[in-house]
Amino acid sequence: MNKLVDILSWVAMKCTQNKYLNAIKNAFQNYMPISLAGAIGMLWTNVLVNDQGGLGTIFPLIMDLKFFSPIFEALKFASISCMSIVIVLLLSSEIAQANGDYDIYPVIVSFISWLIVTPHVIDAAHVNVLLHTDNGAIIQSKLSYFVHIPHSVGVSLSDFTAQGINVMYTTSTGLFTAMFVAIVATELYHLLRNCEWLVIKLPSQVPTNQVLSFMNIVPTFLTCLIMSSISYLCVVSTGHTLNTNIYNLIQLPLQLMTGDNLIAVLLLYVIISLFWIVGFHGKNLLSPLIESFYRPLLYINMAAFNAGMRGNDIPYIFNTAMFQMFADIGGSGATLGLVIYILLFSKRHDNRMIANISLFPSLMNINETVIFGMPIVFNPLLDIPFILAPLVTLTVGYFLIRVGFCPPVVIEVPWVMPPILYGFLVTGGNIYGAISHFICICVSLLVYAPFIYIYERKQKKEEYIY
Repeated sequence: MNKLVDILSWVAMKCTQNKYLNAIKNAFQNYMPISLAGAIGMLWTNVLVNDQGGLGTIFPLIMDLKFFSPIFEALKFASISCMSIVIVLLLSSEIAQANGDYDIYPVIVSFISWLIVTPHVIDAAHVNVLLHTDNGAIIQSKLSYFVHIPHSVGVSLSDFTAQGINVMYTTSTGLFTAMFVAIVATELYHLLRNCEWLVIKLPSQVPTNQVLSFMNIVPTFLTCLIMSSISYLCVVSTGHTLNTNIYNLIQLPLQLMTGDNLIAVLLLYVIISLFWIVGFHGKNLLSPLIESFYRPLLYINMAAFNAGMRGNDIPYIFNTAMFQMFADIGGSGATLGLVIYILLFSKRHDNRMIANISLFPSLMNINETVIFGMPIVFNPLLDIPFILAPLVTLTVGYFLIRVGFCPPVVIEVPWVMPPILYGFLVTGGNIYGAISHFICICVSLLVYAPFIYIYERKQKKEEYIY
């Protein structure tokens, strides 16, 4: 056991000390309130006031509220379709603070660098349009599908261009480029600003604001020049933009590797549980990895749901909200099943007292009272179901989504949302999401049942001996 504690302590130290993983984790956590605002907009326009598969098909009167839909459409667009812009700013701010730069200027340089590497000319062949049909449906398509220019004219749609930034660079497909630019530009600017021979120094009589402005001239210019050169060389050498290369070579393979990889997720949760059973907060220690790899998948699913995709068209099964729904039922270890079992079947006063105290926090997915009260920590008999329960519920949830019974998780909801309601909301207001959540609560109860039964018999025997 001491050897396990030493190994896990070393892993925990490495995870918590990595500057970039922590910065990414903090950036996405800081983005969460914005994504929740976007989720409310999506629930309004895609679920509540929607007569194309939403609540409006059941209660037509609710469509009278469609007058307010533009408010929620704007909210949804700003938070979901522009997420990469916000991530650039948030991540750059986190890295700048880690470097000891607490002014806003590194963040501005990082944002300008992102604008530099982002194509700003859109040709008509790649313009996306929304087609409003007579029955009220909205179809996302391309302008090129509806406009045909004869070859005899001598021009094509690609010859018509406009200044602007395509939404594909600002939404979830541009997330990894946003992270790359934020990290590289912020670090590059910090390095250049700390080179004394690059700093323009003015006499002490000059006002402070002017001194700072002149100090930033050379580092800012060089940072922007280098980022622009990287972007240009990428196009010249590969024929594709920096964003396209990062998406095809890094983002997409990484998302495919993690988004549907059940084995990797199960291994991740084994490690989380191992941390817990030796007294560490496993979820917090591994949150830099979870937030870095799996929260972007949630935002990609949100963007897909916002674009009208449903069911198997949603790209990924696994994401942070899916983990909360199926693995962290009542908290780490899916201990809500344990609490419910004790309240229903246990006759021991001490265990029932812990369960009574823990019930309300467990409904808010807070379970420290269970973990340290039973206790589960350093308790081999209860450690087994504590490790097994989230593995089983995750597997059940995975296959419920895979076979199409449970819709994919597509909306971010506060993690303190009570179970069943949480499953209903994160699946886009789908009743089968709530049913699936209830099924996994029952599964976690069944996993804990034999172990808590044996544990209570052991408690009774020890009382008899003493």
